[in-house]
Amino acid sequence: MYSETLLDHFHHPRNVGEIVDAPVVVEASNPVCGDLMKLWATVHHGRIEAVRFKAAGCVPSVACGSWLTEAILSKSIEELAALTVEDVTRGVAGLPLASRHAAVLAVDVLKQLLQHVRRSA
Repeated sequence: MYSETLLDHFHHPRNVGEIVDAPVVVEASNPVCGDLMKLWATVHHGRIEAVRFKAAGCVPSVACGSWLTEAILSKSIEELAALTVEDVTRGVAGLPLASRHAAVLAVDVLKQLLQHVRRSA
């Protein structure tokens, strides 16, 4: 049902937790299923210098949050703006159709991060 990559991100999530005094703290939720994802980040010279996440939700949501933090670390704001739901889905080696909301949630929280960084610039 789930790929080995997705299960690895779920069982061994990367970058879990909070960054104390992070200048960027954003969250997004899926009102239909109730999943929630929150990101803490620091940005230096237009690049993500550090990022942590917490997710409350299903297995795919945790996995997508984990993958997202790895994918955006050290990337420029311009690069992040191009990240899509399909990129997240490929990153976890596929999602069942009923779990696509997890990739959407990851992209939604990334959009919140981008909006925050652009407003602060």
